[in-house]
Amino acid sequence: MKINYRPEIDGLRAIAVFSVIFYHAQITLLDYKIFEGGFVGVDIFFVISGYLISKLILKELEVTGKFSFRYFYERRARRILPALILVIMVSLPLGWVYLLPGSFIEFIKSILYSLGFTSNFYFHFSGLQYGSEDGLLKPLLHTWSLSVEEQFYIFFPIILIVIYNFFRKYLLTFLLLGFVSSLLIAEWSSRNYPSASFYFLHTRIWELIAGSLLAYFEISGKRLTNNYRLNFILPFIGILLIGYSVIFFNDRIFHPSFYTVLPVLGVCLIIWFSNKDEIITKILSTKIFVSIGLISYSMYLWHYPIFAFARIKSNTVSQYDKFEWIILTILLSIISYFFIEKFFRNKKTNFLKIFSIFLLIIIFFFSSIFIVYKSKHSFKITTIIKKNISEKGFFLRNDHYKFRKAYSPSNFMNTPTKTKKVLVIGNSAAEDLFKIFYLNKELFNEYNFDLISPKIRDRNSVYQLSCLKELIIEDITRCKGYEFTENILEQFTKSEIIILSTLWTEEDILSLENLIPLIKLKNKKVILVSQQMYMKTYTSYKFNPLDHYVHINKKFPNKEDLEKIEKDVYNNLDKILNQRLLDISKQLSVPYLDIEEIQCNRNEELCELITPEGYKIYWDAIHITEGGAKYLGKKIKQLNWFNNN
Repeated sequence: MKINYRPEIDGLRAIAVFSVIFYHAQITLLDYKIFEGGFVGVDIFFVISGYLISKLILKELEVTGKFSFRYFYERRARRILPALILVIMVSLPLGWVYLLPGSFIEFIKSILYSLGFTSNFYFHFSGLQYGSEDGLLKPLLHTWSLSVEEQFYIFFPIILIVIYNFFRKYLLTFLLLGFVSSLLIAEWSSRNYPSASFYFLHTRIWELIAGSLLAYFEISGKRLTNNYRLNFILPFIGILLIGYSVIFFNDRIFHPSFYTVLPVLGVCLIIWFSNKDEIITKILSTKIFVSIGLISYSMYLWHYPIFAFARIKSNTVSQYDKFEWIILTILLSIISYFFIEKFFRNKKTNFLKIFSIFLLIIIFFFSSIFIVYKSKHSFKITTIIKKNISEKGFFLRNDHYKFRKAYSPSNFMNTPTKTKKVLVIGNSAAEDLFKIFYLNKELFNEYNFDLISPKIRDRNSVYQLSCLKELIIEDITRCKGYEFTENILEQFTKSEIIILSTLWTEEDILSLENLIPLIKLKNKKVILVSQQMYMKTYTSYKFNPLDHYVHINKKFPNKEDLEKIEKDVYNNLDKILNQRLLDISKQLSVPYLDIEEIQCNRNEELCELITPEGYKIYWDAIHITEGGAKYLGKKIKQLNWFNNN
């Protein structure tokens, strides 16, 4: 069943794909990241998909009274799979050349999940934050949206047809209920479970159903208005809503949520009110917009692996480089559109035969790579000595996030009378300091340490010092868009000693003059902690100096090389920042803990990177591994570092 072609919808696709591409390229103008809300391009695609798919299904049901699932899913497969498989085939050898062993294994997994249209689950449960630095180095991260759409294509037609056949008069009611309930869940979930809310279908259905509602009204022959002025003005308002979202939204807003209604409404206004005499429709229907819209699927598929591998290959990236990536994306997209997409969408093409050849090629690639990789590397990252893995991603997932989610605040329950209640406040630096004390609690029996955080912790449970003043004065438990719950009020109230530890910013430092007296007014002792050691990083993987050595030399440094690395780390310490913090502590008469005393040997002018047992102390440029935390805790006890204060 064919539906009338609307060129302005391809024009909308052009806006959507360029919004996403410029967002992922991180194009800047005068040091300002433009298109910071470009991620809403995906939401535009969702609305368009919901509209076109629902219109196709409803029109076929209206005209023929039946619906062919076989033909529907074959069309989806012809549209989606060939270009996706081509991109994967090209990406595989690039992954083999440029990805680290552990990252390559993850890449293989992401391919399998992408082909099974479940990569949204894979990336969520991998703890990968969309838009993060690590995320920009994952070549197939963008396939999460394809998975969401395919999951919608699998379930929605079945539900829609059942309702149409048995509860037709309630079809609009079902669509509206689905829209409202999914939107409300998205609003709540984005504030409480942002990763799941971003990646999963249940919080995206309302965007797809927004398009379905347009299709329902159109097939039903209903028009909201024939008023010329509204038909002229509302598409213009629609394009303004989309433009505003792309330019002024950012990664810090809750998404998807009520905010996302703006671009979704913008798309709906354009689709519903567009007509050939209206200016926005004319612009979107121009050859340039339509041409880009036609290749938008290929552009979406190609751009992310191109950007990811380019970032991995190059340590520094210029604006010129990014525009080269975009040009390459367009060129490859034109080729794949004419030679792959159009070819497979042609009904004369025997889809099953050609698709079988694609699958055999993929199987051959996988088999060859796994065999060679297993014989060469035994599926292990270069370790050389126990627990030394030169990929911070391993520690991020298996060490850092594992501890973050496993620990539940004690809230100083069952604390012996003579034990001092110590609350550590700050972001991941505070978490590291707390981890040192927590994993060595038997060495510090006279203290009961707790970390400011919600009762149930997740990967977002890091608190910024800039929020502490509002917590103390107004009992505000939200910080940087994340709700920390009443639990942190209870923690602060019960505590006797407050440790301020963070990755210090200028805002944090300037706030201390007012913040510390405020804490003292609550009859609590305040301890100020210096900036943790912050190492120089190398390559797009942000290797710390030790991991960079292992990566380049494919071996662990000998004693002399390790000492040279540790001395270089010491020489690059930010002594000016810590001197400022020391001066503030003296000015405000609060104890000061110089964490470099336990991280570095000032007599030998070096900073230890490996424990005597051979464990890495740092998994990235600053954060501490569990093995490192256990070792540093013993040093604290040995040096009487904490008790001195």
